[in-house]
Amino acid sequence: MSQTAAPGTAATGTAAKLRQEGESAASALPPLLVQAQQLAGSVLSGEHGRRRAGTGDDFWQYRPLQQGDSRRMVDHRRSARGDVQFVRERELQIAQTVHLWVDQGASMRFASTPELEKKVDRARLIGLALSILMLRGGERVGLTGGSLPPRRGNLQVLRLAAALSEDQTQDYAPPEDRAMAPHARALFISDFLGPFEPLERALSKAADRGVRGVLLQVLDPAEEHFPFDGRTRFESVTGGPSHENLKAAALRAPHLERLAERRDALERLCRAAGWRIGQHHSNDSALSALMWLYHAMDRGRA
Repeated sequence: MSQTAAPGTAATGTAAKLRQEGESAASALPPLLVQAQQLAGSVLSGEHGRRRAGTGDDFWQYRPLQQGDSRRMVDHRRSARGDVQFVRERELQIAQTVHLWVDQGASMRFASTPELEKKVDRARLIGLALSILMLRGGERVGLTGGSLPPRRGNLQVLRLAAALSEDQTQDYAPPEDRAMAPHARALFISDFLGPFEPLERALSKAADRGVRGVLLQVLDPAEEHFPFDGRTRFESVTGGPSHENLKAAALRAPHLERLAERRDALERLCRAAGWRIGQHHSNDSALSALMWLYHAMDRGRA
């Protein structure tokens, strides 16, 4: 003899199952993604994307197919005139494209005390949180270099979180400048303490393509103030070269002088390229840095 479930039992079981599945999915999310979502949620994004009709939908230009472009973007009528495949771009697509580069080199894995975040962790958090805000505004976000082309949607957030969680082996990772769409926007986050020439080339190439953007320099407070004194051993994060000094305080003035010189060089480079620059310390509020970046990127629109 069959039994009939009491009213609401099936619905309750379904709700419990959905809740369990949701909790399981949430627990599988990378910690970086969870933190970035919480940080982005602290910012009232409003309508960030340029959702305008009219000139925003006008034809902008044809350009050759680049690495990272989808085959669906190819304009077959224009491409049929020769051997080169062309993409038809519209003004709105260009204005809503953001390229992100976060330095994941070994130098970024420095933290002067166990209580502080590593520079790379703070850089990843801010970069991903800003990407979430941009994506919520309807913009396309991707990584420079073509490994993760700009796209919209929640799935792109997961792709970005996965890509930004990968460490690189070299001490100083050079900025990636390939596959940046003309007249798009870009954000580079690093300590910018490595070789200067790769950064010069990247920003020069970006400026030639009409790309406007922002540099965010992330430093540990010890790099800013150099509090070391007495006998101190300085070691590479990768365990490579080390240097021991019996009077570390004597290095303070030369270190601060070189840091100021690098900052001046960065500011000159940004002025020449039409970019903006900001500084952030890993012991400061990540939210304040995110809000500054959010408005700086907004003012840098094409």
